[in-house]
Amino acid sequence: MATETKSTKGDHVQIDMQSARRYLEKEGKTAASMDTLPEKFFEPFIMKGIQVDRIERGTIVCSFKVPPRLLNGGGFLHGGATATLVDLVGSAAIFTVGAPTVGVSVEINVSYLDSAYPGEEVEIEAKALRVGKAVAVISVEFRKKKTGKIIAQGRHTKYLALSSKL
Repeated sequence: MATETKSTKGDHVQIDMQSARRYLEKEGKTAASMDTLPEKFFEPFIMKGIQVDRIERGTIVCSFKVPPRLLNGGGFLHGGATATLVDLVGSAAIFTVGAPTVGVSVEINVSYLDSAYPGEEVEIEAKALRVGKAVAVISVEFRKKKTGKIIAQGRHTKYLALSSKL
């Protein structure tokens, strides 16, 4: 069904069900250009421009200026880019306590509290709350470097694969 009628408080609204399909299924020139991207481009795409400002046991602090490539349709830092940075910077914090691996994600939670705009400098602070034999939990906070205002807070749980005793 291409369209559907929804009634609310006596009003009839036409809903174009195909708009969801068009939103998700990118075709044409955009899709063709995506096919030419190198394998494993995603992490460098997100991480380009990250500067490590401080590393100490259990904590890593980074900063970057929000680049146009990481913006959403509203013109500010994309939530998916923020979640990816929770994953990647949070994983780096695991290394600061001597863990031999960063493991695999079990859960990522992000609360988005404010926006960051193109060219704005953002500070990311990742803290290892617990790194055990099998599980690590990391807290990641994003702040506007100029004001200290919190942009987002994330928590990342990772399974640290146990090495085989064979």
